Parts: sequence; structure tokens; C-alpha cells
Amino acid sequence: MIRQISRVFIFFSLIFGSLAAMADSPREMLAAGRVDDAISILNAQASSNPRDPELMHLLCRAYFQYEDWDRAESRCKRAVELQPNNSGYHRWLGRIYGQKAEHATLPISLALKTRDEFRRAAELDPTDTNASIDVAEYYLEAPGIMGGGQDRALEQAKVVAKVSPAQEHWIYARIAEKNKDYPTAEREYRQMIEMSKGTAEAWLNLGFFYRNRKRYDDMEKAFVKMSQAPMPAKEVLVEAANSLLRTDRSFMFAMELLRRYISEGPVEEAPAFKAHYLLGQLLEKQGDKAAAATEYRAGLALARNYEPARVALKRVAH
Repeated sequence: MIRQISRVFIFFSLIFGSLAAMADSPREMLAAGRVDDAISILNAQASSNPRDPELMHLLCRAYFQYEDWDRAESRCKRAVELQPNNSGYHRWLGRIYGQKAEHATLPISLALKTRDEFRRAAELDPTDTNASIDVAEYYLEAPGIMGGGQDRALEQAKVVAKVSPAQEHWIYARIAEKNKDYPTAEREYRQMIEMSKGTAEAWLNLGFFYRNRKRYDDMEKAFVKMSQAPMPAKEVLVEAANSLLRTDRSFMFAMELLRRYISEGPVEEAPAFKAHYLLGQLLEKQGDKAAAATEYRAGLALARNYEPARVALKRVAH
């Protein structure tokens, strides 16, 4: 009985304590993973301000969290129509097209739209490393018929080098991986670590390389280094935890990363409700269904229509 009461107390403390600490602006709601609250407020504001591009842009990002690509696309397109020279708006629209292309039967048209939006974003703001990297990644992943190619990626690497020399080496590493030149790829990932002065993101990318090579012990070591490194992008904690879950490695370490992420304050790039869901999956694998249910409920308190958490809760709470 004491154990059950403590779990209930932890659950309500988690939800109500964190909500009390959160601010009420839609942007901060998105950062905190409160996607339902954000959508409700943004739709209310947009009904009276239908020509406000930022409201449309934030709605796009909210629906992106839910993976509702059609609604996200319509809002992102509207934001671009209202403010066509905003680099960030074009980059987000490119992300939506990219997601839709991944799920499309005939993706060529959507893929080309993805490329065009990323390139437009980079043209509008040459200092935006994220936009330049998006262009490079498109060239790396897309086949020639969709405008991809390693020669274009190499050209983009020189553009990226002007604003982020570390990310330039990421492009070289990815090209080497594509060519199955794994020693060169590993050297380039380590060069990225050196050039970035050992940031968590650089260690994460090395960990991903080891994961892809099934060098799981080295992957874990890289993730430990990541957890100890300077971390301007907190979402790396969730990405590392997800990799550990998918490779059936070190569940305790993965849970530690997720709990740290949730306690230190989540960011929009890794919505809190998805972090709770991931933590629930890990707990479920450990056989602790009650604790898993608590995490699934915590996620649904932020995003009540997040279907994976709803299905998981039904599975463990019967």
C-alpha cells in the first residue's frame, strides 16, 4: 500500500508541480511538451488574428509534434505565404515535406519540395547552420533522380564550414559511411568532436556510427562521454536513450538519461510527452508495469491524443 501511494504521489507531483512552474506562452508550452494546451490557445488566437504568420508557424510546429503532417503543412504554408522571406518558416515547411515524402508511395514531388524549401531557408539566412545542414543532409540521402548526390553534399560542406567547421566534418563522415569507408568515417566523427571542443552532439553522432556498425560497447562508451559533455542541445539525451532501447542495451543508463532530461527541463526538439512514453517503454521492458503506466499517463496529460501512449497504457493498466 505504501508503495502504491508513493507512486500516485510522485505522479501528481510530477504533473502539477511541473505545470505550476511552466509559463503560459504557446512557445514555452511547445518547449515543455504541452502540445494540447498550445494547440488550444494558438487556434483561439488564430481565429481572431488569421493573418499573424507567427501563430500559423507555431501551430505548424505543434501539429508536427503530433505527427499530424497534413495540418502541419497547411499552417506552415500559410506562415510562408504571410511572410515569404522568413528563413525559419521555409525550413519548417521543408521538414514537413520531408516527413510526408518518407510516408508517400510516390515521394518525388514531395522530396523536391523538401529540397527547395531547405535551399530557400539557407539562401535567406546563410548564417543558419541548421538550414545549411538540412540542405547537405538532403543531398546525402536523396537519390540523383530527386536532386541528391555526394558531389552536391561536398559542395555544401564548404558552405557549412564557414559557420560551423565541426559540422563540415559530420558531412564528410556521412559521405564516408555511405561509401562504406568506415575507418575514414570514424576519423571524421572524431574530428567533429575535436573541432566542437567535445560537445554532446558530436559524441552522440559518434555513438550513432558505432550503433550502425553494431559496435554496441563503443556506442555505450560514446553515450557516457556525451552525458558528461557540454550540452547546448538537451534532446541528445532522448536520442541516446532511444538508441539504447532499440539495441536492447543498458536500460538503466537509458532511464537515467531520460529522467535527467525531464528533470532539467525538456525542449521542443524532443517533446516531453514522447520522453515519458520512451521511459514507460523502458520500465515496461524491466517488468515494472505500474511505473510504466505512470509514465504513459504523464505523457497523455501533456498530449492526450498521442496514440502510442494510449495503446501502451491500455496494455499495462488492464
